[in-house]
Amino acid sequence: MQPATPPPVAPFLRTAAAYAWRLLAVGAAVYALFAVLGRFHEIGVAVFLGLVVTALLRPPTGVAARAMPRPLAVALTLLGSAALVLGVLAVVGEAVAGERETLVREFRDGIDRIEDWLERPPFRLAPDALSDIQTRIGQYLSSHRSTLLSQALSGAGQLVEVFTTLALALFCSVFFIHSGDRQWAWFLRQLPAAARERTQIGGQAAWRTFTGYTHGIVLVAATNAVLVGLALWLLGVPLAVPLALLEFAAAFIPLIGSPVALAVAAVVALASRGPLVAVIVIALIVVIGQIEGHVLHPLVMSWAVRLHPLVVAVSVIAGAIAAGVVGAVVAVPLVSVLWSVRTALREAGSAPRDGGAAPQARPPGPPGPSPTAASTPTP
Repeated sequence: MQPATPPPVAPFLRTAAAYAWRLLAVGAAVYALFAVLGRFHEIGVAVFLGLVVTALLRPPTGVAARAMPRPLAVALTLLGSAALVLGVLAVVGEAVAGERETLVREFRDGIDRIEDWLERPPFRLAPDALSDIQTRIGQYLSSHRSTLLSQALSGAGQLVEVFTTLALALFCSVFFIHSGDRQWAWFLRQLPAAARERTQIGGQAAWRTFTGYTHGIVLVAATNAVLVGLALWLLGVPLAVPLALLEFAAAFIPLIGSPVALAVAAVVALASRGPLVAVIVIALIVVIGQIEGHVLHPLVMSWAVRLHPLVVAVSVIAGAIAAGVVGAVVAVPLVSVLWSVRTALREAGSAPRDGGAAPQARPPGPPGPSPTAASTPTP
């Protein structure tokens, strides 16, 4: 008796199963990568920051190296950039110190206005509700003083880790800027001969995408900071310069960073200038969000790899879940780099060899940079 023949599997089920196990494999690889980075996240963050500094400072270093030895050009560029950052921080600190007394007075008056507003319709909050909250906060701080002190000491230890990471990032950037091309060439020589060409193509695409994204996101952050600072200054909101700096830092987290920073500015405006100015700041959030979403970010992605907004959103949320704020910052450039490498390798695999005919159609997918064998990626 012959065994029964199993029923045929529908083609779409075969395709779905093939994609499913591949997606599971990719998910396992990504999880393992983040698990390893989680164990050594300080090193990963330091190398990432070193690459960011390299992407920003390597072009001016190359210009300066035409008139002086390259080591001197590297030192001059790094010292000049450090002086610029410290100068900006000094201006922010001076602005905060100069407005401290005025800010405290305006905040006290603003809190009183907010209490009166909450006590009127439609909220009708009890008059003693906010004072009761303040009393409970004071009791909590008094009863948990030792816990708060231990957390402050733990925060001091984390501050040491931050400075250690920044020092390592600066150390990496010095060598990346000075001799990153030679380091990349040495790395290629360690690989098997059969893997060097594809690694070279992938490396070129990765570095081109990373530098394009870095330059673009810095442009977005600077533009947002200037717009926010100018608007808050014209509205008379205190701490306009620190809030603009907060907007600059928050813009490195796509989609959600700028609204959060502008929400903080709206709270400051509500407490210091009243509801009308706060509403204007909220309108500013909408306007700047439209400029960023429809003008600036498409420009950034045209320099790197054009990703769908859904991919950007999922990447940011996944990075935030996996590694907090650092993961949210790193997620989008990481996805852009991986996609550009995949596109470049696919194009290289479909390129004609031995004088064959060129393919008639470009493979589907987002436009990525075309690989060139003559250039060398440089961190």
